[in-house]
Amino acid sequence: MTELVRRVAAVEDPASIEDAASDPEKWWHDHHGEHLGYSSLLEALAPTPATRQGLLADFFEPSDEEREQRIKTPSRGHLAIAELVKRGSVKVIVTTNFDRLMEQALDAVGIAPQVIARPEAVNGMKPLAHAPATVIKVHGDYLDLGSRNTPAELDQYPEEWVTLLARVFDEYGLVVSGWSAEWDTALVRLIESTPNRRYPLYWDARSGKGANAQKLIAARSGQIIPAAGADELFNELSSALEALDRLAEPPLTTAMAVTRLKRYLPDPVRRIDLHDLVMEATDKVGEGVKNQPLSIDGLDAAILQEVLEAHREQSRQLCALLVAGVWHDLDGAHDRLWMDVLERLIEAGTTRRLGVPVQQVLEQARLYSALLVHTAVGVAATRRGRDPLLIKLATEVMGTVDMGTRIRLPACQIIHPYRVLDKESVNALPRWNGGSGWTYPLSHLLKADVRAIFEDLIPEASDYEDTFHGYEYRMSLLHENTNATYSGVYHAMPGEYVGERAWSWDDRNVPLAEIAFRDAGQRNSDWPWVRLLGGEAGYDQALIDHRGVLENFKYHNMR
Repeated sequence: MTELVRRVAAVEDPASIEDAASDPEKWWHDHHGEHLGYSSLLEALAPTPATRQGLLADFFEPSDEEREQRIKTPSRGHLAIAELVKRGSVKVIVTTNFDRLMEQALDAVGIAPQVIARPEAVNGMKPLAHAPATVIKVHGDYLDLGSRNTPAELDQYPEEWVTLLARVFDEYGLVVSGWSAEWDTALVRLIESTPNRRYPLYWDARSGKGANAQKLIAARSGQIIPAAGADELFNELSSALEALDRLAEPPLTTAMAVTRLKRYLPDPVRRIDLHDLVMEATDKVGEGVKNQPLSIDGLDAAILQEVLEAHREQSRQLCALLVAGVWHDLDGAHDRLWMDVLERLIEAGTTRRLGVPVQQVLEQARLYSALLVHTAVGVAATRRGRDPLLIKLATEVMGTVDMGTRIRLPACQIIHPYRVLDKESVNALPRWNGGSGWTYPLSHLLKADVRAIFEDLIPEASDYEDTFHGYEYRMSLLHENTNATYSGVYHAMPGEYVGERAWSWDDRNVPLAEIAFRDAGQRNSDWPWVRLLGGEAGYDQALIDHRGVLENFKYHNMR
């Protein structure tokens, strides 16, 4: 309206263009002797439908630049309404606008509505209850010469409109936003004349202030909803309904959650749904971690086993989600999400409770969920050739430990198995039938606790074991690689174990996992470990040096 008034001023009184732009209502009243209204303005400027169509086209069709800046495209309010339609909360949209933003928003969420923009289309329409959604454009479409804009056109509706709208207002509740009820006199009369009041009326506070709106609200016992505008109203409504759904729905089974993840994963439109699904599962695990006691009277191996198994069970669904995600997200589009999960679990496991008695083995156990998640994701990444992700998880995910001074460390140092679990305690767990004296008990525990997640993806036990040892070997490289950086500020751990039966029978000093690792590197022209370990010149020597670390580690464990 401001732009149209400015154009009128350019023709009628060029010297007053700035006044028209700064206060179009005053300028219009001073020059035309009437209050400025959208309908009366169009009637003065373009008295016929054809001229109005030409006049308005530039206001509705975005240029390429405007489209990039999301100008003249569906607003957050349009998109929120489309989501309400998709979830089944809204079936009918009655709009006095004649743009096509609502249809575009519905199309963005995969809904193909029936659009009724002309009275003569009413007789052939699909019944409201049978259509996925119905958009009734009572003023027409801006590309249709039948658009209704002027006061005279808005005072009387064709009989088809009257019949259809009377049915809508009788059979559906109304949420009104952005409509003042000041100009559409025929629409006001239709709402007033609806005989039944079986469903409620809600009106946003911003547009429901006028006399006609207040009259309708009072007549239908309506309620004013405090909202700054349509964007806020419909987004808050959508969020509130989602919250109620979560309360009403039974918890997702692991199979259902994984099915949803697979559906969301390749769809860029469902990126937020994917994030919420994964983070909801993450927060449940995080709450369990935070609620784990730090001191238990009579703590023994049996009680410790119960604590560790509780972490394993509460992490099972999250591990299954992450493994499915990493397994199928081969282009790494969602790597940041998997990293955020690990970071959140590390934070939950390292947050200290001041003034609470602490038993060290229980404090360490609070990181077992993070270690399980990292192990599950790491095994999946190893199997699928996702070595860049494994490196990022271990070195770019950071956490804070508090040993008198707060220190930022990478995940591979914080959740090193020898920091999370105690070798002697693990060997004493009742699940090993009174203690089996495993040389590498932590390896055996992790391998056993993660196995169930891969039963369908890696059905052969030997394949799973080889993959698991490959993951352990990679982690030992990462532990050793980060030692030089952090050993001066924090007690860095040695290169990790590589598993009970991971040494070559041909050369007992060469880990089988190293052989498989070298083979994988030869098949990959862009092997990320070459860069990490110092380039081509340093890569081979780094593996030889690391073999010595592992041999020394094996020797001390075998004694």
